[in-house]
Amino acid sequence: MARPIWTGTLSFGLLNVPVSLMTGSRSVDLHFRMLDSRSKTPIRYERVNAETGDEVPWKDIVKAFEYKKGSYVVLEKEDLKSAASEGREAVEVEAFVDAASIGPEYYEKPYILVPGKKAEKGYVLLRETLKRTGKIGIARVVIRTREYLSAVMPKDKALILMILRFPQELVDVSEYKIPEGAISHYRIAPKELDMAEKLIESMSGEWKPGDFRDEFRERLQKVIEKRMKSKGLVTPAKDDESDDAPVGTSTNVVDFMALLEKSLASNKRTPAKKAATGGAKSTAKKTAKKAAPSKKAAKKSVRKVVRKAG
Repeated sequence: MARPIWTGTLSFGLLNVPVSLMTGSRSVDLHFRMLDSRSKTPIRYERVNAETGDEVPWKDIVKAFEYKKGSYVVLEKEDLKSAASEGREAVEVEAFVDAASIGPEYYEKPYILVPGKKAEKGYVLLRETLKRTGKIGIARVVIRTREYLSAVMPKDKALILMILRFPQELVDVSEYKIPEGAISHYRIAPKELDMAEKLIESMSGEWKPGDFRDEFRERLQKVIEKRMKSKGLVTPAKDDESDDAPVGTSTNVVDFMALLEKSLASNKRTPAKKAATGGAKSTAKKTAKKAAPSKKAAKKSVRKVVRKAG
């Protein structure tokens, strides 16, 4: 099971629900390494000084903003921390809006909110209320030092936290040449509209994600396997598996009715109390050298790597 990105609270009004933030997507791209064609050995990219050509160790690297060509202002770690939000371990819902009011262009990346121990009541209360009202919560959340705008929405039995793009991240469609005006201006006949509607109706059905596969990836995997049968193989060392991190934090019995009534009376959002952070830094991965396996064993290994790609 995957480790939580962080553990904290989901807060709305005066209610705080301990949760863990889990990734809701994975990359399935096939990743390639760059090799020297002469020796078939990996190419290493180094951090070098642009003037001297000397390699620069990580401890001597600082972050800077280039405010004009060739001119920089250096930022210290304290500067970056000062810009971060204080509620780093909280998904703080600031407002509830109609789910249909947010355009698809704002949605970016999904995460799954998992309730902590003894936090199921508050979790289910919010989930079912959102379903009944057709609303979603707009919240701010800090992930790895950066603050994001997000939407908390119900999906079957889970609460999904969807990262949203800020308006300034979007390109206004007016910057492009988009057809405007009445359809008669483009000489579209009523009969053509009717035929187009019938075509769409004939192709309509239920959304079944499992019916769609990454066919390019599957074909590329077959190409790789074919190459493996005729060429030498190099396989990565197997990573050690570690124990799963504890999910969520425990909480005492809460009088939800009293908190709901108090939230309605004050009509204000109270910042969530800080919860104990979970998910300690993952331990360093151990690697071990292995001799080149047989073609049959290597084929199984590559298939396993492909499934875990990304």
